[in-house]
Amino acid sequence: MTPAIRLLKKQKIAHSVHEYDHDPNNTNFGLEASEKLGLSPDTVFKTLLVTDGKAYFVAILPVCHLLNLKKMANAVGVKKLVMANPSDAERLTGYIVGGISPIGQKKRLKTVIHSSAQNLDKMYVSGGKRGLDIGIAPDELAGVLTAQFCDIIDE
Repeated sequence: MTPAIRLLKKQKIAHSVHEYDHDPNNTNFGLEASEKLGLSPDTVFKTLLVTDGKAYFVAILPVCHLLNLKKMANAVGVKKLVMANPSDAERLTGYIVGGISPIGQKKRLKTVIHSSAQNLDKMYVSGGKRGLDIGIAPDELAGVLTAQFCDIIDE
């Protein structure tokens, strides 16, 4: 059981757990999850870490889209953001790249969920390891993460 699943169980938050065989040669983790679980790429979300050089932030967006760093910076109230170094992301979250869950991270970081999630009954995010996703209502996810919904993708 991952820290993400433990936290959801402890807080009695409704969720579903979905496992699949991760292909170690596949580095497009989100699209792999979408394909192997038979889910629309619009419902499967990736977790990315960004930094302004001082603080780190979490962006949660559909796997079929790219993060717009300018929109994300605006959402968190900073001038400019860059993608976090993968080793920093792993150290801060306690998860490995490709399995970084937004839930149950070592350190609570300011989090933004792409606004398209609000149109879904259920969204899917990493469960804390490669080959494991969690289905959860977007409002429940936002609540457990104290996250806000914003447009943070490239059109």
